[in-house]
Amino acid sequence: MKVTLRQRKKGNKISLYLDIYDKGKREYEYLGLYLTPPPEKGSLSKAQKDENKKILDLAEHIRSKKHLEAQNKVFGFRDKEKQKGKFYEFFDVLTEKKNESLGNYGNWNAVRIMLKEYDPKEVSFERLNREWVQGFKDYLNTQAKTKTGEPISLNTKYNYFNKLRAALKQAVKEGLLQSNPADYVEPFRQDDVQREFLTLEEVQKLANTHCRNETLKKMFLFSCLTGLRWSDIEKLKWSEIQHSENLGNFIRFRQKKTSGAETLPIAEEARALLGEQKAPDVKVFSGLQYGNWNKTYLKDWLTDAGIHKHITFHCARHTYATLQISLGTDIYTVSKLLGHKNLSTTEIYAKVINEKKVAAANKIKINL
Repeated sequence: MKVTLRQRKKGNKISLYLDIYDKGKREYEYLGLYLTPPPEKGSLSKAQKDENKKILDLAEHIRSKKHLEAQNKVFGFRDKEKQKGKFYEFFDVLTEKKNESLGNYGNWNAVRIMLKEYDPKEVSFERLNREWVQGFKDYLNTQAKTKTGEPISLNTKYNYFNKLRAALKQAVKEGLLQSNPADYVEPFRQDDVQREFLTLEEVQKLANTHCRNETLKKMFLFSCLTGLRWSDIEKLKWSEIQHSENLGNFIRFRQKKTSGAETLPIAEEARALLGEQKAPDVKVFSGLQYGNWNKTYLKDWLTDAGIHKHITFHCARHTYATLQISLGTDIYTVSKLLGHKNLSTTEIYAKVINEKKVAAANKIKINL
């Protein structure tokens, strides 16, 4: 059976209906939903476009549900048994799959803990509905605390709630749920946080300041010069460090976070940090696991350099992006250098600082 959403012009409205085709037979089901067509001259207002989108989303949801119902009749809906399965066990499996990425695993694990604090009893998939998801959102908003007993931040709420949404979306894909109940709960908005970074002068200070862990120093400066994440630097092998007449020094690697294959040109200074070429299968940086001790080394190194900012290793990537934009590199090129799939991700850095903002700020002079 195939269920298709179609449109038909009726007077000054566009009627939405389902075209249901099954074994040579066709039926039509009108939904009682209508779109506003664009005028002959001009275009729809933003409010009209938004309203049309909401109606189309609702119609698509009805179509999907109708299609699922038809499939359930065909297959006797063996997924009824699946729906009795345990959601927390499913979430545990998804969490453990994130174990290769320390930061991502930490977030999933935190959500796993909070879910069980919110509803301690095991939850079957058939119990998962809009009210249950809304209840978890309310728990994040009013009861969830950090390890120090403080309310979690808006961005943490946004991040944690989206982990639940992702898990439920995966459950739909695997036939454990007919639809994602989180789709009917308004998500948290994302707060516009300040992304900390170092100035070029501060990076130069660090390069000239002793660090108790020389490997950490090289890795951090390498990130400042290339924009690579900790996860990609930590696994970097000498086989990925290459050179050609046309490109000069470059890295050919696969991003750990996105699995995207990348070819990244690197500056002479970045290559010089690596030292002498070694065997292809040998890691470029070895013997360092990023943990509390190395966070202490990083903090002490910054203090010794006279830098009093809250800087994490990931801030080196922010530094690279911000410096590139402030030095005039166009945002499209910066996006490609960072390996971003969407330009909108890179635009965050453009908000921080760019030379146009600096120039504009200095246009007004009153000769004090």
